[in-house]
Amino acid sequence: MLKKLRWLSVLATLALVANCTIKRAELGTLENPIKIYFVPSVDTKVLEDKSKIFKDYLEKNTPYKYEVSIPQSFVAVVEAFGAKRADVAAINTFGYMLAHDKYGVQARLTGIRHGLSTYQSQFVVKTDSPIKTLADLSGKKVAFVDPASTSGYLLPLKTLKERKIEPKETVFAMKHDSVISMVYQGQVDAGATFYTAPSKNEKGETQLEDARRLVLTQYPDVESKIRILELSESIPNDPIVVRKDLPEEMKSRIIDATVAFIATPEGKDAFNKTYGVVEFKKVSDEDYESVRRMLKTLGKNVSELTK
Repeated sequence: MLKKLRWLSVLATLALVANCTIKRAELGTLENPIKIYFVPSVDTKVLEDKSKIFKDYLEKNTPYKYEVSIPQSFVAVVEAFGAKRADVAAINTFGYMLAHDKYGVQARLTGIRHGLSTYQSQFVVKTDSPIKTLADLSGKKVAFVDPASTSGYLLPLKTLKERKIEPKETVFAMKHDSVISMVYQGQVDAGATFYTAPSKNEKGETQLEDARRLVLTQYPDVESKIRILELSESIPNDPIVVRKDLPEEMKSRIIDATVAFIATPEGKDAFNKTYGVVEFKKVSDEDYESVRRMLKTLGKNVSELTK
């Protein structure tokens, strides 16, 4: 019995030593890599493949080791920052606002899409709808994405409130493409989704970039069947964020390497296929002040919107 107790004591001591060793491992080492999170945006396999290319580039161009994770939602990323299980993340604007509000997470980069570092919401209706102006939405049924969607709810809601326009009924479709489908099928009078200006393809032809493009396979005539009623004001694109208590030198190295990565052909392809971004612009938390003002106008607290 005594031998068994001594053996258990030895095991406990070894476990304690091992635990202390892990805790003492310097961040950025193989034992304690920098943890990067990518909020889901496209097919998981695409995100996994492109994020691995990014990880390999960072490890070759900074003195650190990295671990990449793709969570189920932006809320999981926010809480990972709170538990210090996340160090860097590509996250949606609302997720950043929540993470900053709760844990002081800092915005360091914002994406550039089609030459713009900002984006807008759009109100859409069927092309043959009698609704001609935003004011005509009073008393109508309008579909939004979800209560925590910046472009699919908060921004268009601000637009409606400022105009004192009150729909008769609102529904949440949970996805941008679902909003478009509901409008196309006549289930609602109008919908609100993200807007991105059209682009030119290699042949010089104009192609859709707003939420209508998400249903082109299902509804090839969606561009002729659904028209944009009005656009909202602009707010900054989704950011790349860092945990506030990371060493400043580490933050700078990671951010500079990320900017250098997207300047390479493989980097541009990786971020374009995952987030529709072809360039990054350095920013700070102050650049997102317009989003904070928007929430204040709505009388919303970022934390309560996830409940």
